Amino acid sequence: MNTLIISHLGLKRDDLHGETIIVTGGGGGIGYEAAHALLWLGANVIIAEINETIGKHAAEVLSEEFDPESICFVRTDVGDEASVRHLYQESVSVYGKVDVVINNATIAVIGMVKDLPIEKWDTSYRVNLRGPVLMARAFLPDMINRKHGTFVCVSSTGTAFLGGYETFKAAQVQLANTLDAELEGTGVIAFSISPGLVTTETATGTINQLAPMMGMSLEEFYNQNKNAMLTPEEAGAGFAASIVFAERFKGMEISSLQALNAANTNYGTKKREKGSKRIDDDKRKQAGELCERVSLTLREQSDDWKRRSLFERQWVIRDFKKTAGMSVEGWLDVLVRMGMCLKEAGDITLPPLSMLAGYYIHLAELAKGYEKNAAKLEENLHHIYSWRDEVVELENLLK
Repeated sequence: MNTLIISHLGLKRDDLHGETIIVTGGGGGIGYEAAHALLWLGANVIIAEINETIGKHAAEVLSEEFDPESICFVRTDVGDEASVRHLYQESVSVYGKVDVVINNATIAVIGMVKDLPIEKWDTSYRVNLRGPVLMARAFLPDMINRKHGTFVCVSSTGTAFLGGYETFKAAQVQLANTLDAELEGTGVIAFSISPGLVTTETATGTINQLAPMMGMSLEEFYNQNKNAMLTPEEAGAGFAASIVFAERFKGMEISSLQALNAANTNYGTKKREKGSKRIDDDKRKQAGELCERVSLTLREQSDDWKRRSLFERQWVIRDFKKTAGMSVEGWLDVLVRMGMCLKEAGDITLPPLSMLAGYYIHLAELAKGYEKNAAKLEENLHHIYSWRDEVVELENLLK
């Protein structure tokens, strides 16, 4: 038996002990690998799968490696309300509670928007959006009552000829964002995760049809995307790791690779060596000082947001995440880890500092729109542009 990727990330085998986790579409591909990794982390896992043969087989195989009491299969059609209600009842009957839902079940449809039959749109909606909504309605009330839980939507990056699929995946991101705002203060976390381009059986079939539509051969498609591709086990391990770090990812749209890097900052370094570099000592010292100043600015801004009204606070936090690419907590974590690398003279993995600088440009434009006092506006813009300049200077030092 091959050693699991999850076992090499520095995580503990009891990190999710006592947690009960549902993985929809868990009979194969990323869902199966996520279930595998979650079991290794000590969780109880319920495979919710519409294909009974595949679902039962997955549970049987996993039961040979892990405690059979920790794995359960429930045949589930996520687009059917009665089926989702049955899943809830069975899960609670077996384990007493459900702590985490991972909305992995999916169906991909291919074709130009103008040509794709409306029936395929309806089928995609049923699995890729109606399903997560039904899961939220069924499982969130108990999580809220217990003040503990995590609800994960699964997103995907949009591209041509996949509108009937990507549209509802994008809607899952908005669903997670909405839940994040609605669940504020309840102890329940919502976020979305993208597995990336993963070589599952479903993805391979989709690519076989998609590549010619994009005017590419299969070889050209895979060659163009080789540095972005993950194996199903890598993507599944990322799903599992994201649950361990759920507090960090609250309200964010992340990728499996981000979650893997949260567990092990060196994960994938060799495959993505172009994203890291070494810098000389003088630049390292300057970058370290700038990193601390940028972190201090973000902490002060975050503290200020917490003193605002609930509605304003939620708007500012969502606006920051949307523009800067991750939450302020996510950025602070990135900066802390980068600061450690600078002090230890290690390789630096470049974060998307241009997005953080872009947030301050965006903030300046907002200030111009709502501050009528010219003197106050000039003062505000001076501060905002100084924050932007620090980020830009840091990025230039690390290039």
